[in-house]
Amino acid sequence: MKNRLEHIREQVKNERKVTVSQLSKIYKVTEETIRRDLEKLEAEGFLTRTFGGAVLNSTSQKEHIHFYRRMSIQQEEKKKIARAFYDIVSTKRSISADASTTVMEMTRLLKNHCNLTLLSVSTEIFREMAGSKIGIICAGGVFNEGSLSLQGNLTKENIRRYHVDLALLSCKGLNMENGIMDTSEREADVKTEMIKQATQVALLADHTKFDRTAFVQFMDWNKVTYLVTDERPSDQWVEFCRQHEIQLIY
Repeated sequence: MKNRLEHIREQVKNERKVTVSQLSKIYKVTEETIRRDLEKLEAEGFLTRTFGGAVLNSTSQKEHIHFYRRMSIQQEEKKKIARAFYDIVSTKRSISADASTTVMEMTRLLKNHCNLTLLSVSTEIFREMAGSKIGIICAGGVFNEGSLSLQGNLTKENIRRYHVDLALLSCKGLNMENGIMDTSEREADVKTEMIKQATQVALLADHTKFDRTAFVQFMDWNKVTYLVTDERPSDQWVEFCRQHEIQLIY
């Protein structure tokens, strides 16, 4: 079934729209089996089922593109987030960083901090930080070419060896009821380990991530120390942060 799901995923990605009857004939399974497959992919946020078929989600197209292409999306928002949080993050001595493009924008501002150690699950960090004064520790693990990140059990085991002042994380969706979410279970697992090993957690998320859901939750709100975004969120979100003792920065 796993191979069939992956093939269906690729077909939807390439064709943008598929039908149940078409997929049933291609994979020689019943239409009910195909409907269950599409249900699983819809639960991931990858597609939306329609009458007789499914279509690729517009948000999914953004979330599954390569790291370098994602770097150019909402670039100004990411820079605003990095500048807004710089005064706080620059006081830390040890930081862990996920492989998101938003966090990468933040770490770019830290190149000349000689008293800083950075534990990273990003492979792009070595190119970005060439010639910098900070100490960099690579988490190791299985290389994901699309996200330029390190994942898997070895990555999680290595993260457990270190304790840091601050974890820098981003996400695919923020929801008051469901918490903080991502589209990749493997990346979410790594972020969960980073949270466990940090004294404080900073969530860097632009305004488009608010009130969105994604496939898997990796953090509850009681773990968030700072929520950093590019513009003032709604009054409801401001009050939510106050009630949960989260320092909102924008």
